[in-house]
Amino acid sequence: MNYKIDNLQYCNWSRKIFEINRSAGLDAVHVTIVYHEDFDELQLEIKKWEKLFHENSDLIFPGKNFHDIDKANKENKTAIFFGFQNCSPIEDDINLVEKVYELGCRFMQLTYNNQSLLATGCYEKVDSGVTNFGREVIREMNRVGLVVDMSHSAEKSTLDAIEFSEKPIAITHANPSFWHPAKRNKSSDLLKILSDSGGMLGLSLYPHHLKDNTNCTLDSFCEMVAKTAEIMDVKKIGIGSDLCLDHPDTVVEWMRNGSWSKSKNYGEGSKNKPGFPKQPDWFLDARGFSNIEKGLKKAGFSDTETHGILGNNWYNFYKSI
Repeated sequence: MNYKIDNLQYCNWSRKIFEINRSAGLDAVHVTIVYHEDFDELQLEIKKWEKLFHENSDLIFPGKNFHDIDKANKENKTAIFFGFQNCSPIEDDINLVEKVYELGCRFMQLTYNNQSLLATGCYEKVDSGVTNFGREVIREMNRVGLVVDMSHSAEKSTLDAIEFSEKPIAITHANPSFWHPAKRNKSSDLLKILSDSGGMLGLSLYPHHLKDNTNCTLDSFCEMVAKTAEIMDVKKIGIGSDLCLDHPDTVVEWMRNGSWSKSKNYGEGSKNKPGFPKQPDWFLDARGFSNIEKGLKKAGFSDTETHGILGNNWYNFYKSI
């Protein structure tokens, strides 16, 4: 069985996008439902999703584990797995880790660009690593089955998370820094340690993380995948597109600034990179998976390796945890 899984999307959700994901053959999508929201705001987001599930039950349903990916594949639907791009919903209460799991969350970043109560984000000047609270939260996440995601975290913090976590962690949406030196992209040393520990990397299609940004070519992207596979086990590589379809540009400023800053000149939201960037023309939405499949095969990947990157590797990761 070959699966297609996009392990990170943050879109302005609508039936149109669910139809696109089905047209692309996606069996599962890990969706960001929280950036800066606290626990009460999280519950409001979940109510919005309950309405989406009800109104689009012919296309989507909530995913809890790998069995739901099988179910989606058989029923020609897409299983939706909830994730957070920050630890805001657990506030400063470790008991909320189990609560958010019970509400359906399956992935949680310890940080989103900045220092959090748990770890250091990739935009901080000093990376002090995973905090005491962070160690306890990782232990609790391991216990309940919540995946540690370090996509927006700094290097030492990510290495700490790999060391402290008894279960493999994930970097759901980032690229190697040897190919493009964005702050969010990851070093070769880190990626090797991630792979050796059983962790997964989801390669991002977000233009700010791509060489030549919007003008990145399919051949260039697939060359990056091939070189990444020289560092990591190819079975530990997947896709986490970071698609942000149909959002107004005000949303990207909120993503970057949250409620902690009034500035419009932070990080990727600087005056040099305002708003959402345009996607490469070969990956305008999830239907670009078919282009990646062709590109990977052209780059020398076998059928098994190609289907692994497009979804089977994520499926096996879900199954292993």
